[in-house]
Amino acid sequence: MKTVFITGGSRGIGKAIVQKFEAEGYHIVAPSHREIDLSSPESVDAFITTHRQDVFDVIINNAGINEINLLENITDDELDRMLQVNLLSPIRLLRGLVGPMKENGYGRIVNIGSIWAVVSREGRLVYSATKNALHGVTNTLALELGPYNILVNTVCPGYVLTELTRKNNTDEEIENISRTLPLRRMADPSEIAEFVYFLASEKNTFITGQKIAVDGGFTIQ
Repeated sequence: MKTVFITGGSRGIGKAIVQKFEAEGYHIVAPSHREIDLSSPESVDAFITTHRQDVFDVIINNAGINEINLLENITDDELDRMLQVNLLSPIRLLRGLVGPMKENGYGRIVNIGSIWAVVSREGRLVYSATKNALHGVTNTLALELGPYNILVNTVCPGYVLTELTRKNNTDEEIENISRTLPLRRMADPSEIAEFVYFLASEKNTFITGQKIAVDGGFTIQ
């Protein structure tokens, strides 16, 4: 049985990814916030110490935070928190957990980016910066880990109809956003999960180092 490690697996896209891998027979390691606090380097390091010898066939860096602010309103706390959660903790986790994957000669890593790493919008400065940087991690590791049969990719979801989307938007607002997409609808979380699963499965044998938008055509406009 193969094992997948995923952050942010309790809701939204992460929850759908967990459900997909469970349905495919994978063993899931999806730590709660109590088990690993991605805003705390000490918490991340403690988790790595506990799991350093574990063999993860798949690592998915899914958790992220998006605090929206114009440049002059960005606080140091906000800047530090988003860098830590969205970029530095994924790097720490990969550094600490990839060793057994290399020894095993097989692995798949998927970093969850965003359409705001392909295009951007006012107020997304730090978020876009972290997600673009995360793809830099993908590119470099695709080169470093390719000889070990480890494929590394970035998936950039567009507008997804998650619980948080429904909570933060009225039905009318969701409809208005949907009209801006070529497909005239948001994605279901399961559609993102299906693509992540393909990239992270044995079916993917030759795709690595790519940043792929799953966005219903939003970023081609």
